[in-house]
Amino acid sequence: MLLLALAALPTLGWGQTPASTSSMQVPVTYYKLPNGLKVVLSPDKTAPTIAVGVYYNIGFRIEPKNRTGFAHLFEHMMFQGSENLGKMEFIQLVQKNGGILNGSTRFDFTNYFEVMPAHKLETALWAEADRMRGLKITQENLTNQQGVVKNEVKVNVLNQPYGGFPWLDMPQYANKNWYNAHNFYGDLKDLDSAKLGDVDAFFKTFYAPNNAVLVVSGDFEVPAARQMVDKYFSKIASSQLPPPPDLTEPKQTAEQRFVKEDKLAKKPAIAVAYKMPARNTPEYFAMGIIDQILVQGQDSRLYQQLVQTKGYTNSVSGGINFALGNMYDYNGPMLWMSNLIYDSTLAPDSIIAEYDKAIANLANVTNEDLQMALVKIRSGLYDAMGGNFGIGKVNLLACFALFDNDPNRINNLENEFKKVTPELIRRTVQNYLTPTNRTILIIDPKAPKA
Repeated sequence: MLLLALAALPTLGWGQTPASTSSMQVPVTYYKLPNGLKVVLSPDKTAPTIAVGVYYNIGFRIEPKNRTGFAHLFEHMMFQGSENLGKMEFIQLVQKNGGILNGSTRFDFTNYFEVMPAHKLETALWAEADRMRGLKITQENLTNQQGVVKNEVKVNVLNQPYGGFPWLDMPQYANKNWYNAHNFYGDLKDLDSAKLGDVDAFFKTFYAPNNAVLVVSGDFEVPAARQMVDKYFSKIASSQLPPPPDLTEPKQTAEQRFVKEDKLAKKPAIAVAYKMPARNTPEYFAMGIIDQILVQGQDSRLYQQLVQTKGYTNSVSGGINFALGNMYDYNGPMLWMSNLIYDSTLAPDSIIAEYDKAIANLANVTNEDLQMALVKIRSGLYDAMGGNFGIGKVNLLACFALFDNDPNRINNLENEFKKVTPELIRRTVQNYLTPTNRTILIIDPKAPKA
């Protein structure tokens, strides 16, 4: 379902999280197997459960051209059976042992995870290694899952009012590089055209240990877990990975404005997006603070102006990597966006004027404003870490290992946000929250056909 240069490798072995002034203290053991598999172990004795996640460094952003939706389609294929587990048996294995499982496809990764009783850790590791080693790729399974994904597209996008707005739509309008701008859910004709050979080549290339990270969190002992990981994963062959595609976006120099017809929508809607600073820069962390001030919660400035003061709408939603993750779990060009539904008697420019006021008022941001935003960020981090039975923490550890080669970043995030000053906020606003860096998308129920 849908839902940068690497630093030098740390010394392999029993590395523990260094001392930090952050309140976040997640135990992390990080190492690599000889076949390239990154492994993150994070013991947590608060509940007798374990959470296992396998993240592959392949998302819909870098799927093959003329195969839109292929990464998502392949996610479904991974549940169709492997060498020792038949079709649907992986799901049954987890559920009959009292566990839950799922998978998702995002911009820069595809992930699979399960949460099970702690004594079933070896079972979970064996099952994940089994499908990494060899997937059952048959025409029957492919045809079946093409139908499933096509139906998902119809239900979630084509036959829904505001379907795909703005999370699926906005990247296609705001970006210019095909890898960032194509319909990653999949065009129906592209989904139909996927061949068995495409699936086999995709699996052998990208679903390999040297393109993945394994994360284990929960109630376990590190030495025992290391032995299990080595037993089941160390002999899986690595692959020859292709050079990563160039994801660079050209600099935007003028505001972009688009109108999209939606025959199912009852009211117009508007989404406003700005291209983000590069990940892990000071301005990136400043945008995290700005996001909290402008759009997160009913105390946010856009909510106060558009809902409480003007009455233009009853809610405002938005964020970084909005609706597809968070500001930590991507690795390429990204948008900060927000959206709302409004009454047809209202002119879109009236809404944009309120955005401009809220952004202009950031010039007056105070240290007290920053402290309030930091409290919300800290709360959000703890919510994310505890979410979905611990999979939220697995997600952060996996992405920091995949993209930064440093899962210990989880313990330093708060310190990075603490470095943000009012002056940095003002500089970030001047450089990024400008009309020339903005894309506006309007959903118009009465728009003429193209």
